[in-house]
Amino acid sequence: MPDQKVLSLAEVAGLLGLSLHGDGQRQVRGIGALDSAQADQLSFLANAKYRRLLAETQAGAVIVHPDLLAEAQAADDDRVILVSDNPYLAYAKASALFEPLEKPRAGVHPSAVVESDQVHPSASIGANCVIEAGAEIGEGTVIAPGTVIGRGSQIGKYSYLHANVTVYHGVSIGDECIIHSGVVIGGDGFGFAPSKDGWVKIHQLGGVRIGNRVEVGANSCIDRGALNDTVIGDGVIMDDFTMIAHNVEVGEGTAMAACNQVAGSAKIGKHCTLAGNVGVVGHIQIADGVHLTARSLVTKSIDQVGTYSSGGSPLMETARWRKNSARFGKLDELYRQVQALEKQLKKLHEDKS
Repeated sequence: MPDQKVLSLAEVAGLLGLSLHGDGQRQVRGIGALDSAQADQLSFLANAKYRRLLAETQAGAVIVHPDLLAEAQAADDDRVILVSDNPYLAYAKASALFEPLEKPRAGVHPSAVVESDQVHPSASIGANCVIEAGAEIGEGTVIAPGTVIGRGSQIGKYSYLHANVTVYHGVSIGDECIIHSGVVIGGDGFGFAPSKDGWVKIHQLGGVRIGNRVEVGANSCIDRGALNDTVIGDGVIMDDFTMIAHNVEVGEGTAMAACNQVAGSAKIGKHCTLAGNVGVVGHIQIADGVHLTARSLVTKSIDQVGTYSSGGSPLMETARWRKNSARFGKLDELYRQVQALEKQLKKLHEDKS
């Protein structure tokens, strides 16, 4: 277990640009949730429904919004308060200060196989890595043990590829990217032509281009393009088990939760959010700023910003879907009422006869 980092609250406030109220010399060793933090930990309040915990928390310091400063101080005179207009963002930045993962030292492990002469001296190449001919590894980048970088692929500056990542040939990954274990980038897209003798493979001649500051979750796959490249824009974040098929384009700043599946040649706009287990069929387009709720299946293009849902039913605007969902439980009652009315009408008709 790496040694815990210890920082004074004055250091934390200075590094995060926050105002500090209380003893800045007090030291903290990490971050904890309000209901479980200890006296040597920093916590935060970003959701009003946890406001009651201000009076109960054992945290030595709490990040709060300016509107809650007086309440936080009244809850405990001895507690140090850090003030931020966006406590959740401040917490996100604080988490980097206590990250236990230490960056490996520059150099190439003796067991690594490096066929390329384009590895920056400041890069770190771990045990049992393979760097094929023509691959480029940028300044300060870490290639963790067991990772393979295919021929002619390019990895930018200060990126981190965790253990057992596979990057095929002809892949480009930008600066400051994080690729988690088990990810495969540049595998063949699912392209086959039917014939009387069976399936004929379409060889995938494109590559994959990944922008800067992209994070790809564990065990995800990004396939290479059939002819043109598969493209992932700057600042995209993908959770574990995300599947990106050939020739997909994902716009900058888009966030994709776990188990998303995007079929070939689909285009997803900028700053979209896809909740867990969303499916997108091929050859459609999704506009910028679209939000898709969990388990939605997108079967046609979306050209207007908004929130959309299907939850296994056909996709429609979220407000309409929620109304219909609320009515699903009343379908049996409605059916019985219709049956009763039909019987009454039938009896009325028979009586008139």
